[in-house]
Amino acid sequence: MKSVKRILRPLRLGIWLAVGVAAVVAAALIFTEVSRQRLVHTLRGVVLAANTDPAKQVAIPHARIVAVSRTGEVRAESDDLGYFHIALPKGLWIGESVELTFEHSGYETLQVHRRIFHQDWVARLASAPSKAAAEAQAPAVTLSDVRVRYLTKGATITAIGSMVRTFQVSNEGGVPCDGYSVCSPDGKWRGTMNGVTVDAGEGQEFRNARVSCIAGPCPFARIETDHFSRGGRVIGVAVRNWSDTVTFLLEAEVVRTSANDLVQQAYPAIFGRVISFTLPPRAQGLSFEADWNGQEITFPLGPALLLSWANCTLKVEPDQTRLYRCELKPGFRVKGS
Repeated sequence: MKSVKRILRPLRLGIWLAVGVAAVVAAALIFTEVSRQRLVHTLRGVVLAANTDPAKQVAIPHARIVAVSRTGEVRAESDDLGYFHIALPKGLWIGESVELTFEHSGYETLQVHRRIFHQDWVARLASAPSKAAAEAQAPAVTLSDVRVRYLTKGATITAIGSMVRTFQVSNEGGVPCDGYSVCSPDGKWRGTMNGVTVDAGEGQEFRNARVSCIAGPCPFARIETDHFSRGGRVIGVAVRNWSDTVTFLLEAEVVRTSANDLVQQAYPAIFGRVISFTLPPRAQGLSFEADWNGQEITFPLGPALLLSWANCTLKVEPDQTRLYRCELKPGFRVKGS
């Protein structure tokens, strides 16, 4: 009996030791996961112009942001949409304090001191007194009926005429296939294959092409290859026939396509002193058209985005759509904005 106890004693000790190790590992994993969830590694948000009208709370690009916390000082800058992202070097616990300072010329400096959580920050900067006073004065130049003008590539389609072509697929029905190269779909009867190919000519193409069986035992013939429904300069068709001779009709319209520039006009969104609009990826020749103190004037906007009356920025979206944002310079205003 004593020998049995001697054997069981180390076994029990090993079991308790294993249980203890497992408990320590589980506690460490739980602590690590809780710590990970309670740590904040990044601060993100957006910088906007302060205004009681939400439509006039436009983004402030290139605002300077300074974050000061227990882990040190980090600097960042907002992008063209006012978005900013600050990576904290060591991370902060949820509930710790951080101080953010926002600066931009023409706006009052904003300091925010608060405890952090997993929240997005929205900073609204008020116009500096000098800028607000300048905007309150009577403007030297008034713009009205502001429009965006640009070019897109288009195509002019001119109808040339129509094409009509008949063709026959000759065969003698009722003949067993017996291993012949062309047979009926079920392999019983000997058949033939025939078709036609047509070229529309240089600079022309076929559209709305269609093929129909117009004579003979049509139920025993079928279109085998379709090179006509997609249209194009060259179209063709091949037909399998496993009965007596059938006659098919190929028809299509013939058109000529020529590339040209299409002039497009659009009215931008104007809120306060900010003009915003988007252009499709292939738009070219961007310019503004506006009534300038009673005179119609066109203002080209080249790659440098230089205008005498506004500061413009450009952001290219993932789908290559281009977002433009132009803020009026002091001394200018848009009538009715």
